[in-house]
Amino acid sequence: MQYKTVRNSGSDEFTEQRSRFIGYVCPVKTESEALAFINEKKKIHWDARHNVYAYVLRESGIQRYSDDGEPHGTAGVPVLDIIVKSGITDVVVVVTRYFGGILLGTGGLVRAYTKGASIALKAGNIITMQSCNICTLSCDYTRYGRLSGLIPAFGGVIDSTDFGADVTLNFHIAPENYNAFSKQLAELTCGSITAEITDEKFFEMSSDDE
Repeated sequence: MQYKTVRNSGSDEFTEQRSRFIGYVCPVKTESEALAFINEKKKIHWDARHNVYAYVLRESGIQRYSDDGEPHGTAGVPVLDIIVKSGITDVVVVVTRYFGGILLGTGGLVRAYTKGASIALKAGNIITMQSCNICTLSCDYTRYGRLSGLIPAFGGVIDSTDFGADVTLNFHIAPENYNAFSKQLAELTCGSITAEITDEKFFEMSSDDE
């Protein structure tokens, strides 16, 4: 299972017909986090004509937007559309507008807020999150080198290594790679070592995986 989100908060801006548009983005998990980010930008830009926003949350399926005084359908909807069509979730976008005195018209507003949302998402660095099995295995020191190399060979990532009487490797690996990894592990150790799945969690995919 995979989904796309943004790695970090970010912003970018542009000017259209003397109106200044600032696009902000932030990764969020809950509606309260999204609203806190929106209110923060509204407080910072209290003197702006509009603080348009939209947010999408993965687990709850919530999608919200606001035109914040712009003509209906010309601001919040385009921002939400960019998020949804990009397949991005767990994100909030705010596009602030300082009015420059020239009316942009319906089409101009849609294009401007679409651009504001697009540059905001780009500034947040779009990433893909992959559901992975969190695993652990223990081996003696003679097998440590070989097994620590086997995990990344199947796309796994070692999260920590504990050196005690034996060596314990804690790692995560994509579910679709787990069976092949387990089979190879069994062959290398004559079935004496197995990897235990302890949990499941989302991790950012590396660029080499995408």
